[in-house]
Amino acid sequence: MSYYTISHWEADEWTHEMEAIAKDKFGPMIMAVGASSVDFVKTGDNTMCVVTKYKDEATGTAALAKIAEIRGQAASTLPVRMVSDVKGSAFVSM
Repeated sequence: MSYYTISHWEADEWTHEMEAIAKDKFGPMIMAVGASSVDFVKTGDNTMCVVTKYKDEATGTAALAKIAEIRGQAASTLPVRMVSDVKGSAFVSM
């Protein structure tokens, strides 16, 4: 089954520039470490989550160190901070 990582973030402020950087820089970086897909979801005025899907747990686990580096770059490039993250395998997909 697919494996997911979901990180929750807060921003000091929300800008279109941040959205462009997520799309043009961080999305491709995440895909390059083996993700099947990545979605940046705005969950509030200054909050978002990043939902990353991998084909299986082995692929997701292998990417964790590089994902940690990418998250560090995001926190130093943008006015954002990660507040939590979770990960796990899907048990039902439709």
